[in-house]
Amino acid sequence: MIYYQDKDIVIRNMVPADAQIFTDGEIAQGWHATVEKYEMRLRDQAAGKAVSLVAEYRGSPAGYVNVYPDSTWGAFGNRGLPEIVDFGVLQKYQRRGIGTKLMDAAEQVAARYADTVYLCVGLHNGYGSAQRMYVKRGYIPDGSGVWYRDKPCTPYDTIYTNDDDLVLYLSKRLATS
Repeated sequence: MIYYQDKDIVIRNMVPADAQIFTDGEIAQGWHATVEKYEMRLRDQAAGKAVSLVAEYRGSPAGYVNVYPDSTWGAFGNRGLPEIVDFGVLQKYQRRGIGTKLMDAAEQVAARYADTVYLCVGLHNGYGSAQRMYVKRGYIPDGSGVWYRDKPCTPYDTIYTNDDDLVLYLSKRLATS
């Protein structure tokens, strides 16, 4: 399915060939990546648990995002709200509007299921551009504080690692039509 198309960018569903392309692209830019992550998203999509979107830039897969319509994870899990999960644009394609178009499409998909969508964002500086983008798009912290490995941290917890599992949950009310 095509969710968006202009002369440079196409937003479509993820297909199996995308898994290795994104894995190779992320490894090339120094990220820890495995093909299993994308294969899991494809299985979830096939089972109807997720909508996995890919942005192509001039015919090449450049970015991805997933929408879980009834997520069970995190601060809003098991409340019938969609979650945007695992958003990324390969570095060589950044600053071309691809991330914005992917998020627009993800929010349109989420709006089919509820009037609120949520996501989490990592707290280390590798997530700096995503943190800024989410705030500019109207996402606000949910008030549950910092989470680590899918559990909220209690006041004065000692966290020794600022890895991808240290996150803050944000939500956004979606425009209704």
